[in-house]
Amino acid sequence: MIFSVMASGTTCRLLQRRLSSTVAAATATRPSMAELRGRRSEVFGREQARQRALYPRIEKIEVQLHGPGLDGTTLIMNKGLSTPLSCAKHLTEFHVTDSAVAMVDGELWSLHRPLTRSCSLSLHSFRDADPALVNQAYWRSCASLLGQVMETSFKDDFLVELLSAPELPVTSGAFCHDVVLDPQLDSWLPTEESLRSLSRGAQQLIHQNLVWEPLEVAPPVALEVFSHSRFKQEEVEKMAAESPQGNVTLYRCGDHVLLSAGPLVARTGLCNQYEVTAVHSLGSGPGGLQRRVQGLSLPLQLQAHHTVWRKLRARAEKQVGVPVAPEASPPPPDAPTPISDPTPSATPSV
Repeated sequence: MIFSVMASGTTCRLLQRRLSSTVAAATATRPSMAELRGRRSEVFGREQARQRALYPRIEKIEVQLHGPGLDGTTLIMNKGLSTPLSCAKHLTEFHVTDSAVAMVDGELWSLHRPLTRSCSLSLHSFRDADPALVNQAYWRSCASLLGQVMETSFKDDFLVELLSAPELPVTSGAFCHDVVLDPQLDSWLPTEESLRSLSRGAQQLIHQNLVWEPLEVAPPVALEVFSHSRFKQEEVEKMAAESPQGNVTLYRCGDHVLLSAGPLVARTGLCNQYEVTAVHSLGSGPGGLQRRVQGLSLPLQLQAHHTVWRKLRARAEKQVGVPVAPEASPPPPDAPTPISDPTPSATPSV
């Protein structure tokens, strides 16, 4: 009987060692988040260079400007190379720093997207009499920034799967991004300090004044970019099916590449007050435990008194009214204890 018990204990230890070795081997073979970002940025850069090479000979186009004090102004620009921001640089410093998006022949356009034909152009900022389209692009950009923060704030050996960033009106009170964290973090419970740490991560990206570079690509290119994300590949196929041209638009911010359903503002520096306000559990989904991360922000040109900001923040803490996944079942009695610090000291501590 004693031998049997000892043998059982030895077998258990051997099985534990084998399991640990298997997990360690799987972790060693899978690419880290830094490697994934590097690969995605590399594919983006390669396709960007290929598209620019399609215009080996400089051709001129006429850009008719519209807006206060600009009606009747015509600029001669370079086809496939010049952008709305290039046009703004021919005007004043105010147009360069204040503009958030452009309108090209009635279509909302990123400031960094090249112009490929003669067209009419107007520049738009948060000071417009009707800033609805600019505000929506800003809200979408803030949600994209939130996804970037979530992907870069944890230790590199924790995988973070970015799901969708639901299109929400500014009147919803918060923007959001859905994510699935590494299974090792399923028991992680965000604290106020965690939210402050994520907010500091966003502020770091804002202070870097990074450009949101747009690139319209065919689905195969986007599928290569997101070859390690089944969810993103499905999102690519869905967006391509809904696009009249059958293409999708990628954006690169630093080394972070993302999909977007619409234009983003020119740069992260246009954000000012920015806080990550809440992390809500959406329950179990196909990829694991899904969470909805929410935030609140105001652009550089608009600022709120701290008392008003506190009221806005309290509203932004409540889960926004968008479809959610079924609630997760209660954790078993032997569920692991919460992880308190999954992030490295070199990055914001969550």
